[in-house]
Amino acid sequence: MAKNPESHPDYSLSRVVCRNRKARHDYELLEQLECGIALRGSEVKSIRNNKIAIEDAYVRVENGEIWLVGADIAEYPQATYLNHDPKRQRKLLVHRREMDRLARSAEQKGLTLVPLDIHLTRGFVKVTVAIARGQKEYDKRDKIKKHADQREIRQAIRNAN
Repeated sequence: MAKNPESHPDYSLSRVVCRNRKARHDYELLEQLECGIALRGSEVKSIRNNKIAIEDAYVRVENGEIWLVGADIAEYPQATYLNHDPKRQRKLLVHRREMDRLARSAEQKGLTLVPLDIHLTRGFVKVTVAIARGQKEYDKRDKIKKHADQREIRQAIRNAN
């Protein structure tokens, strides 16, 4: 009896598997893009089990292709000899027009490509990549202070009601 793919729990909804929380703190995000990623079967199994870390990962443009470098996908224990290299570079899949636009912006001084999260959408593994500009230390302090002030205002309003 064939199963309906829409009835599978991972197929119908999108869920974030791994998020790069440092990226939002260290960079000013200018533009975001969702990309596919070329993976092996054991890598997909490990990602579904949340065995991935992208805190130290970055995106590089080489020879007209976009690569995710430094992402650590743990080996899948049941894969035996068919397992993958946990630290290998993985190719990101985007349309040529988007790839050219990302490459042009990555070449600009002060801009870089940063992976924000890895998520499952309709059964496929996707990576959200952002064009980002590094923040200075004083910018980070200002941002933290502004968030703290907004939090205090919200609490004061809540307590007043």
